[in-house]
Amino acid sequence: MTRNWIPVKAAEGAHSNQAHADFPEGTYEREVSKEGFFGPAAFFHHRRPPTGWTNFEGPLRPRAFDLAALNEAHASPWDAPKVLFNVHVEIRFWKLEAPMPALARNADGDQLLFVHQGKGDLFCDYGRLPFSAGDYLYIPRGAMWRLSPEGPAALLTIECVGGHFTLPDRGLLGPHALFDPAMLATPHMDEAFRAHQDQPGEVRVDVKKRGQVSTVTFPYNPLDAVGWHGDLAPVRLNVKDIRPVNSHRYHLPPSVHTTFMGERFVVCTFTPRPFETDPGALKVPFFHNNDDYDEVLFYHAGDFFSRDHIEAGMMTFHPSGFTHGPHPKALKSMLVQSKPATDEYAVMIDARDPLDVGEGAASVENTAYVDSWKASA
Repeated sequence: MTRNWIPVKAAEGAHSNQAHADFPEGTYEREVSKEGFFGPAAFFHHRRPPTGWTNFEGPLRPRAFDLAALNEAHASPWDAPKVLFNVHVEIRFWKLEAPMPALARNADGDQLLFVHQGKGDLFCDYGRLPFSAGDYLYIPRGAMWRLSPEGPAALLTIECVGGHFTLPDRGLLGPHALFDPAMLATPHMDEAFRAHQDQPGEVRVDVKKRGQVSTVTFPYNPLDAVGWHGDLAPVRLNVKDIRPVNSHRYHLPPSVHTTFMGERFVVCTFTPRPFETDPGALKVPFFHNNDDYDEVLFYHAGDFFSRDHIEAGMMTFHPSGFTHGPHPKALKSMLVQSKPATDEYAVMIDARDPLDVGEGAASVENTAYVDSWKASA
């Protein structure tokens, strides 16, 4: 249903004519908007950074987790610790040191694996698909699969519970913007796959349904298909193949980097891009209240210019309703940057429904994260 928003077109006091650019001198902009960055919005101009608190208590506080410190390896993705979850999305961090002894099958929803570290092969009903760091691996619900890494691997797993992953509508940009669908690699039934099929002995399949795991044992490898056809298959996309949308005169909202869409959540990818060059354009993320979506950011690689003391393998969690923006160190470069482009790779998940923190994340939380904005007062 199309929303008939309450019509307001107004302005008061000292303000800019364009969002995220040409602020009144000495002010800091804060956006308040509906439906993430897609609905009506108001832009306030403050004399001081909106994150200059001296104390912050309560469940709305921002949180950060050092997922790299989750050292235990798990042979099954269903045993990996939950990081964040709700009824529509389940996020885990999975470390795997050797080939999976059993096949996995998710009967609850589509699976998206983001390879943070490691390389190897995905074997599935459809064939073999090699993977390496920076790859997204999309696995449709119901497919049987197994990862066979060449050494230790670390993966962020995102499950679309009860739903399906799709691609965003790219509108006026056209279907080849961000990445050409030709970039999506599918599995091949090659010699390595056939050799995997012929491995002797029993093979176990761990099937997850309604959050519970059932085990089905075969006297042979059930990945024994000799061919397939259709328009449904696992695919691979690497972050280095994504070409971000840019504007040299305007700082675009993070939603423009949406890569996959789930049921009531989106997965976005931040990749290196040029900084805005217009003298009056904001060159760091803008302060904002996202009162409709919980925001999650997993830091994969690079120099995370808007955050201080954040390393690869860490995750931040900003509950909806929390006013946030760049850390004080980044704020010093609000209008002038010392280098021409960003150098970061990160995965963002925006969830329309509140997320709960799993035991895995709680065990590696950096409780001082909320204080990292204090110096901006």
